[in-house]
Amino acid sequence: MSEIRDQVLERFLRYVQIDTQSSEEAESYPSTEKQFDLLRPLVEELKAIGLADAAIDEWGYVTATIPATSPKTEVPVIGFVAHVDTSPEMPGAGVKPIVHRDYRGQDLVLPDDPTAVLRFADNPHLAEQVGNDIVTASGTTLLGADNKAGVAEIVTAAAWLVAHPEIPHGKVRIAFTPDEEVGRGTEHFDVAAFGAACAYTMDGETLGEVEMESFSADSLTLTFQGFNTHPGYGKGRLLNSIKIAADFIGRLPREGMSPETTEGYEGYVHPYVVNASVERTSVKLLIRDFHAPALAEKERFLIELAEQTVAGWPGASLEVKVDESYRNMREVLDRHPEVVENAREAVRRAGLPVRERPIRGGTDGSRLCFMGLPTPNIFAGEHNFHSRLEWVSVQDMEKAVEVIVNLCRVFEERAPR
Repeated sequence: MSEIRDQVLERFLRYVQIDTQSSEEAESYPSTEKQFDLLRPLVEELKAIGLADAAIDEWGYVTATIPATSPKTEVPVIGFVAHVDTSPEMPGAGVKPIVHRDYRGQDLVLPDDPTAVLRFADNPHLAEQVGNDIVTASGTTLLGADNKAGVAEIVTAAAWLVAHPEIPHGKVRIAFTPDEEVGRGTEHFDVAAFGAACAYTMDGETLGEVEMESFSADSLTLTFQGFNTHPGYGKGRLLNSIKIAADFIGRLPREGMSPETTEGYEGYVHPYVVNASVERTSVKLLIRDFHAPALAEKERFLIELAEQTVAGWPGASLEVKVDESYRNMREVLDRHPEVVENAREAVRRAGLPVRERPIRGGTDGSRLCFMGLPTPNIFAGEHNFHSRLEWVSVQDMEKAVEVIVNLCRVFEERAPR
């Protein structure tokens, strides 16, 4: 299917050069105007391949429909979803994608920063890519495979289905979202208007993966209040909230309960944003666990630790804010086993072994499940998320396109006549 391979690569290389970084701090939606620099052209591209109803709404959601080709009247409407934004944790402007053809297992030194080396020994999945074509950035930015690989795969699959009406399938819905990386990707998503019985995010990692469980996630913001005055006359009066916050951070567990020391089904707490001044310093933490009660336990632990810290600084005070991000999608998907089984069958038909593992993160699907749209996650080929060493295999993207097409066929075949 070299035609598909060429198409998905061309789209991917074009998309990643558009800066669509979202912002953790902005209150607007989308959080950055530059996400429209990809969202709006996607509407025109979808129309150009034959999806006449492609449109963008006031929130930046791009939707479109692939019309049904099956004579059956009861084929469920299914959807495919990907997000256009990239992580605010790493530079996303000026991405220079590099295609490393016919990869042979060597370390890849990225040219714009020789210290950025994609090492074979540190990336076990590269062992499966010998002979394939690997795409990286140049060493100073992320690549944007998360999730522009998924965007390219969905558009390419849509183009293929439109060009091949002999492939029987029901109505298929497409959606591209902003702000997934900052936990707001579905904030204004209209599930009823989308009109699908289920959907699939194309936002996973390894070839053949089908993911049906994710972390449950909250964010916790702890704000430490001190008192600022001229430091030259601060004796007995100045109370530096930066030092109070540093005291709190220094008390966090080093072994266990941190992303550096956990794996599998282990949860963690992760301080990742600090806004600091002498008067007032806030620390934002990610809280992650596969079980909601354990999530609540971690939050209680952190709040008690912060209160203990503040008690050691007379005159200091503490503000606490907890924001729910998403919950484990498995709670919903266990009630819709056919949605996951059809994905497994689509992967098998692509000649791949089905791989299943919990997502140590979340996708738009994590929230869509609880909004009434069962949405597991399927591989897009993304690796080293949010990193200058991010990479994707062209052949893996090609296989993801094949899985999308297969899924459309599986639902049609299994529908009543």
